[in-house]
Amino acid sequence: MNYIFIHGMGQLPISWDKIISYLPKNIKISCPNLSELVNGQKVTYDKLYKAFETQCNLKESPLYLCGVSLGAVLALHYALDYPQRVSSLILIAPQYKMPTLLLKFQNIVFHIMPERIVQEMGFTKKDIISLTKSMNTLDFSNRINEISYPSLIICGQNDIANKRAAKKMASSIPYAQIAFVEHAGHEVNVQAPAKLADLIKEFWFNK
Repeated sequence: MNYIFIHGMGQLPISWDKIISYLPKNIKISCPNLSELVNGQKVTYDKLYKAFETQCNLKESPLYLCGVSLGAVLALHYALDYPQRVSSLILIAPQYKMPTLLLKFQNIVFHIMPERIVQEMGFTKKDIISLTKSMNTLDFSNRINEISYPSLIICGQNDIANKRAAKKMASSIPYAQIAFVEHAGHEVNVQAPAKLADLIKEFWFNK
């Protein structure tokens, strides 16, 4: 079994460190660095997904995928394309159809954010703006009911922008469960690592 944790936009693989410290020590865990996957190319969602897809295909199945925000989109996309390789999904702050207004707002924020701060997130400002623009047409609305294995949808109680999508996904995916994390917003893995780890352990390891 391979457990893959996919970080969100504006995060790095170390965003999972605290969660992983609570998990069993004898499991295979990888945390891909999304900015390194595209290897200096112009960053678009299609290129990022293809690179992520290639990396996942190199791993022995079954795969257990856990992603937050952008990472959740990539995990969902891969799970839909390769249902025979994925055994379980945990999607945090997920979206199945990209909220264009939210993406435009994010673009404005990144436009005015100092470059040095953006680069600490792994991508350059230009990369993030290009990536968010390329995601505008993503829509998995007609496919999410294809997920046929155990799935856990997680959303921060204060993550207003993603609550509706989380509820819709949980009701559309057969065998899905949903959990809301109190006192957490969008970045549940950063804001409530212990609570998130408890949910992951209970779902994947029954502990």
